[in-house]
Amino acid sequence: MAVHRSLELTDGSFDDDKRVIRTGTLWTCIAHIITAVIGSGVLSLAWSTAQLGWIAGPLSMLCFAIVTYVSAFLLSDCYRSPHPVTGTRNPSYMDAVRVNLGQKQTWFCGLLQYLSMFGTAIAYTITTSTSMRAIKKSDCYHKEGHKAPCAYGDSFYMLIFGAVQIVFSQIPDFHDMAWLSVVAAIMSFSYSFIGFALGIAKVIANGSIKGDIGGIPLSSSAQKTWRVSQALGDIAFAYPYSIILLEIQNTLKSPPPENQTMKKASMISIFITTFFYLCCGCFGYAAFGNDTPGNLLTGFGFYEPYWLIDFANACVVVHLVGGYQVYSQPVFSFVDRWSSDKFPNNGFVNNFYTIKLPFLPAYKLNLLRICFRTIYVASTTGLAMFFPYFNEVLGLLGAFNFWPLAIYFPVEMYFVQRKIETWTKKWIILQTFSVGCLLVSIFAFVGSVEGVLSEKLS
Repeated sequence: MAVHRSLELTDGSFDDDKRVIRTGTLWTCIAHIITAVIGSGVLSLAWSTAQLGWIAGPLSMLCFAIVTYVSAFLLSDCYRSPHPVTGTRNPSYMDAVRVNLGQKQTWFCGLLQYLSMFGTAIAYTITTSTSMRAIKKSDCYHKEGHKAPCAYGDSFYMLIFGAVQIVFSQIPDFHDMAWLSVVAAIMSFSYSFIGFALGIAKVIANGSIKGDIGGIPLSSSAQKTWRVSQALGDIAFAYPYSIILLEIQNTLKSPPPENQTMKKASMISIFITTFFYLCCGCFGYAAFGNDTPGNLLTGFGFYEPYWLIDFANACVVVHLVGGYQVYSQPVFSFVDRWSSDKFPNNGFVNNFYTIKLPFLPAYKLNLLRICFRTIYVASTTGLAMFFPYFNEVLGLLGAFNFWPLAIYFPVEMYFVQRKIETWTKKWIILQTFSVGCLLVSIFAFVGSVEGVLSEKLS
């Protein structure tokens, strides 16, 4: 077992910032984005459409798609500063904020960004346990009969998922997980398509399209307002990927310029995801109407075709194994960099031990990585077990990070990059856009908090 203090290559393969040369392409970028975007959020979109109704539901998804692309367009130009093509690289969201907006806003951004990533890891743990439990329940009904007492809890499956993530969290960094994102993206397409197809099949079997223009009726206007706000939070959670956009962009090779590749990848990815979102949301609502479930795949029953439901839920599990890592690796990289800068001579932080296992490539083990990443996964698993509320947690997370991370910082950095003066036409348009998104975010956040508290107290 060899011990060394650096993981950098020594064969001269370095980019213009003295780091290992990037090899990412348009297609690996699309895979990373789809892995990040089409996650557990797609399973809640039929429920969101049911709360909003036939007009507001699809329209809200289209509006969030446009907002997400505008956000990605603005943010991709911030990868290099001061010029978006020839400037110095900003390999992370926080680096871009630091260069363009200063240290104080960097701390605020970092707090929001890493809290959001941590929360997404919790949401993915909840979703995965729901799908694993659905597989077990479906198999039980198939073997024991439809009247069998097939009841299972979530905690055991959350612990299994946590154990798997402890292993995958030892992947060194984003550059080493393109294969995982490709697999996860294929899985996301698979279960989204199955949910879409099952929705069509159920509409045909019903012989009618269910649902109403105003959505699910509730006993009071206050309850309807809270549900609408939670639905908007769920849609907000399903779309933006701003918090990891620059980390994904940092994997791209150049030429062509990284911002051009990212804009093209964002357009393709958002078009694809919006198509699947509209299909799953609309056909799910058309199939179930007022009985639309919070998680689309659990609404088709646990009977026949049980194997197809099992396969769809298995795809969710495999996808979220990769999705968890897409949102966690930036946190891990930040801790690695900060610790190395703070304690440059500490062996616990900086020493790497090369371990060679039979039939496997050599692995470079670091004690800090093992300890911190294990604690991180354990904490997300524990909180998921304490707050296992699917729709409410997704809505809360979506509302929490939507405005500050997807709108405010990209807009403010764009002003600095392009030297846009106050009260010019472009400044007024973008500020109006930002304020409008802020109001939506506040509305969704308040309703989602109410939903979590109501579930916890009930």
